[in-house]
Amino acid sequence: MKNTVEAIGKRELRELLSKNWMTHDAMWMKTCVEKVGIEKANEINKAACLSMGMIEIRRIAELFGMDKKDTFEDVKAILEAGLDIIKPDFMAFSVSFPERGVFRWTWKENQCFAFKGMKQMGLIDEYQCGIFERVKGWLKGLGIPFEMEPSVDRCMMNAEGRCERNFRILLP
Repeated sequence: MKNTVEAIGKRELRELLSKNWMTHDAMWMKTCVEKVGIEKANEINKAACLSMGMIEIRRIAELFGMDKKDTFEDVKAILEAGLDIIKPDFMAFSVSFPERGVFRWTWKENQCFAFKGMKQMGLIDEYQCGIFERVKGWLKGLGIPFEMEPSVDRCMMNAEGRCERNFRILLP
């Protein structure tokens, strides 16, 4: 019997906490849509994701004692440490650094949890992605100048059958 946090291990704990968080996220979005409509729900969701990301990344950097963020390598180390904590196995995305200064986030075809959830709720055509607002929050929270490409609000998976963002980190 696994009756302590230590007994279940990091991987199982991360999976459980992430699934619970994603359930909260979906129920929160559903309730917002019911109460204020999809347009306002999108606006609130994106603002919440951005501000949460700003706080989250500062906590992660502090946890790992990573206060240096002057170079791309410093930022890359913080992002990798953070992703090691927050990326559960069930989320079908990958992160890469295809060239110096570029952080790429790619979802596997039709495997984004937000895409699936919004499609199931019948809201996919109007849904504006909050996932990348969280990532933008990480970079803003670290005070890192960046550019995101492509810069789209609507669900790219729905519109194009794929979803990928490049974040160009504007540091030496």
